[in-house]
Amino acid sequence: MRQAVLAAAVDLLSTEGLSGATVAAVARAAGVHETSVYRRWGSRENLILDALTSRLNTALPIPDTGHVREDLVRFFTALARLLDTAQGRALLRLSVERDDTIEDRRGPYWSERLDRAAAMVQRGIERGELAADANPGLLVEAVSGPLFTRVLLSDAPVGPAQVERLVDLTLNGARPRQGS
Repeated sequence: MRQAVLAAAVDLLSTEGLSGATVAAVARAAGVHETSVYRRWGSRENLILDALTSRLNTALPIPDTGHVREDLVRFFTALARLLDTAQGRALLRLSVERDDTIEDRRGPYWSERLDRAAAMVQRGIERGELAADANPGLLVEAVSGPLFTRVLLSDAPVGPAQVERLVDLTLNGARPRQGS
């Protein structure tokens, strides 16, 4: 039942958007009773968050090419592709909406992925590609923030060229300084 409901929710989000993914519509599409959905997830927001995180967990693999720039470009290009989908936009918008029923679940979704991304930066520090005092979390935020902003505020797409420019701009501030 769980997989059928989650798949129906993702399908509805893709075709109908966030507003079309009601509990009733998801239950109908999955062939289950609406009360079963409420019993398991408690709210529409929890259902949508679970559906999106379950479906999109594999969308953001953490590359390990041996080069911090290449790892970051690959990761953030995947993130940009994700944010260019109905599911990705819905997840991002849902994650910034204030709602006590999902407060404890949405924060960990993004923080876990961004913490995993910070591991790429840490590897770059350990290899000497970045300054020893570079802040992995801040570097990841410096690249992801503009991506999130474009999606949330301007609804503008983010292509691979913009991702590379953001990564380069950020890495230039984190590289070891000559004579330091």
